[in-house]
Amino acid sequence: MKSHHHQLLFMFLVFFAQKIELLTAETFTGTYGINYGRIADNIPSPEEVATLLRAAKIKNVRIYDADHSVLEAFSGTGLQLVVGLPNGLVKEMSANASHAMTWVKENVQAFLPKTSVCGIAVGNEILGGGDYELWEALLGAVKNIYNAVDKLGLADVVQITTSHSQAVFDNSYPPSSCIFEENVAQYMKPLLEFFSQIGSPFCLNAYPFLAYMSDPENIDINYALFQKTKGIYDTKTDLHYDNMLDAQIDATYAALEDAGFKKMEVIVTETGWASLGDANEAAATVNNARTFNYNLRKRLAKKKGTPLRPRMVVKAYIFAIFNENLKSGPTSERNFGLFKPDGSISYDIGFHGLSSAESSLLSLKAVQSQGLTKSYILILTISAATLILFLKQ
Repeated sequence: MKSHHHQLLFMFLVFFAQKIELLTAETFTGTYGINYGRIADNIPSPEEVATLLRAAKIKNVRIYDADHSVLEAFSGTGLQLVVGLPNGLVKEMSANASHAMTWVKENVQAFLPKTSVCGIAVGNEILGGGDYELWEALLGAVKNIYNAVDKLGLADVVQITTSHSQAVFDNSYPPSSCIFEENVAQYMKPLLEFFSQIGSPFCLNAYPFLAYMSDPENIDINYALFQKTKGIYDTKTDLHYDNMLDAQIDATYAALEDAGFKKMEVIVTETGWASLGDANEAAATVNNARTFNYNLRKRLAKKKGTPLRPRMVVKAYIFAIFNENLKSGPTSERNFGLFKPDGSISYDIGFHGLSSAESSLLSLKAVQSQGLTKSYILILTISAATLILFLKQ
C-alpha cells in the first residue's frame, strides 16, 4: 500500500513540477507589453522601473540590449523580459557560433531563472534597412543564437525573434494586397522558414503615427487614433477596418500568407504615438498621444483578433516607457514615453506615477522580492497540503 502511495506521490510531484516549469516558460502574458528604451541620462534606475511596471501591472517588457543592471534589477520581480542582441553584434554572431554561445551564457543563462528572460530579439529592423551586409548576416546570427539556447536546454523557455519595420512590405493598402518587397523576400523567406520550424512569431513594428504623418491629406486621423470613423473597406476580403493598427497587422498576415506562412502569428513589438514634435510634426501632441495610447490599451484589453484573423488575439508592446532625451532625429523621436524622466505620467491613460507605485508595492514586497507570483504560491500550497495527506496515510 505504501508503495502505491509513493508512486502516486511521485506522479503528483512530477505533475506540479511541470506546471511550475510552464509558468516560467511564458513568453507573453496577456496582451499588453512595453519597450524599455534607455537612450537618456535622466530616467529612473532599473530598480525603480521594475517597481513602476509592477504597480502598473505591465508584465511584458522588451529592452534593446542585455544590460546586466537591468537583468539584475528585474530579478525576482516576475517581469517577463525580452533582451536584445544589438545590430552591431549581428555579424559577429553570424560568423562565430562560439561567440553566440558565450553571449547567451553571459547574458541569458547566467540570470535564469530568477530573472525571467523569455526571449532574445536578434537585431532590430535589419531587413529593409540600409546595411545589406546585415541582411546577409541575420539568418546566420538567428540560427547560432538559437542553437546556443537549444544546447543549453533553454529552447522551451527562451524564444528567438527579430523585429521588422514596414519597410519590408510592398503594396500594403488595402491590407489584402500586401506582399514582401522583392529585394527583401529572398532574405525573408529563409528566415520565416526557420522561425516556422522553431515556433517563433513574426514581430512587427507598426506605427499608425508615422503612417498618418506620411499622408495626412488622405488618411483620417481618427482612423489612426482608434476614434469613430468610416474606416476602410477591403473589397478582396470583404472586410471592414475601423482602425489603422488592425489594418497594418492584417497586411502583415496577407504578406505572410503570400509567402507560404499562413499559420504564423504576428506580434506587434513596437507601436506608439509621440506627444511632442517639430513644426512639421503637427500630429505629435499630448492629446493625440493620450487618445492613441488610451484607446490602444482598451483595444488590447478586449483580447480579440483582427478582421482577417479573429482568433489570433492581438498582442502589442507599447513604445515606450520614457521619453529618451539623447535620441537623435526629429523631436518626436524623443517624446514617445508614457512616463516622464521623474517617473510621473506624461498623460493619463490609467497608470500611476513612480511615487504612488512605490507606496502601493510596500505591502507586497516581502512576497514579490522572492519572485513568488500568486500562481506559484497556490501551487506550492496545494503541493504541501497534498504531501501532508500522503504522509499521514
